[in-house]
Amino acid sequence: MSKVPKVNLAFWIIKIAATTLGETGGDAVSMTLKLGYAVGTGIFFTFFLITAAAQVRAKSFHPFLYWAVIVATTTAGTTMADYADRSLGIGYVGGSLILFAILITVLGFWRFSVGSVSVDNITLPKVEVFYWVTILFSNTLGTALGDFLADSSGLGYEGGALVFAGALALIAVAYFYTKISRTLLFWMAFILTRPLGATVGDLLTKPHDHGGFALSRISSSLVIAIFIIACILLTSKKAGNHPGQGKAAS
Repeated sequence: MSKVPKVNLAFWIIKIAATTLGETGGDAVSMTLKLGYAVGTGIFFTFFLITAAAQVRAKSFHPFLYWAVIVATTTAGTTMADYADRSLGIGYVGGSLILFAILITVLGFWRFSVGSVSVDNITLPKVEVFYWVTILFSNTLGTALGDFLADSSGLGYEGGALVFAGALALIAVAYFYTKISRTLLFWMAFILTRPLGATVGDLLTKPHDHGGFALSRISSSLVIAIFIIACILLTSKKAGNHPGQGKAAS
């Protein structure tokens, strides 16, 4: 049986909220609690390993477990990207290029090992491991992209959020009105929701002199987490297929 939720509007709403939580939660641990990016990465990566292992071992779809792994990838992605970009001094461009290369490598291994990177039927443990590793690095890449556009391009957090929202709207148009591979469009949207969430999270919590609303990272994270839980409770608890079924998958 499939162990992933059906991809619909509710899926993307929860995904964007989870990516926003990843930014506020990751920054809360590394900055507000002053644990640093390395310690924060260690905490969240351990959380990712525990939840991902439980997800792979599960025999059926459990919505709270699935979204716990997603949140783990977004929080770990935030601190991992910040550690590489800031602590190691790689920078946003260098970090984005390295993470993109890693992501393409993971997808290459996935295709070589399984024969496809289609996400329409995540059932076998081997495929599920590739799925979660890809999501981890896609969310890390998304963090670096969001920081680059918001901080280095001069667009700011609001401008960055609008750019990524516009890009997602174009992907939605391509999904409904073109025959472009649904698998490709899914991963494009999945990656771009991360920088959208990152810029929204920064917009909420950064100081006024940095263009943010200066809200508390901890309280913002709690509110977003409650919103995610409410959305999960109000949506279907049944598994579903990801885009790609019946389409040519790359």
